[in-house]
Amino acid sequence: MIATVLAACGFHLRGQAELPFESLHIPGNNPLVVELKRNVAAASRTRLVDKPGEAQAVLGFTQELRDKIILSFSSQGKVSEYQLRYRVGFRVTDAKGAQVYLPTSEILLTRDMAYSDAQVLAKEAEEALLFRDMQRDMVQQIMRRLVAAKPATVPIE
Repeated sequence: MIATVLAACGFHLRGQAELPFESLHIPGNNPLVVELKRNVAAASRTRLVDKPGEAQAVLGFTQELRDKIILSFSSQGKVSEYQLRYRVGFRVTDAKGAQVYLPTSEILLTRDMAYSDAQVLAKEAEEALLFRDMQRDMVQQIMRRLVAAKPATVPIE
């Protein structure tokens, strides 16, 4: 019965992502890159390669920034709320950069976080947890953009 209801509403498991290239090079080894490589390997048929010359496509990062902005102050002038920002810029080209699969794109994720001087250690742990959550969300958004990438010959600026 439940399977019938789920099938009727269009629900289906995520399954494998169909990336528009057979091999991919993702340079670097920071936590975002490691998680992205893990997702590409597990969720697609695209083969990850170590050298850009061996890849049909190269995903290059133009920026990766983590910011912490004050949102509000208490009546005593102390910080009461922060906004965490995670910004990643990237593009996907062929190994020579002549063919663009995905032009330079940027994803910005934000999370608001209440702050209290009385709970400094707990708030630092919460901040780290929120940034890890944003990183996982970032990887999923990049994966969705990779699936939608289409080859086009446009010069890179």
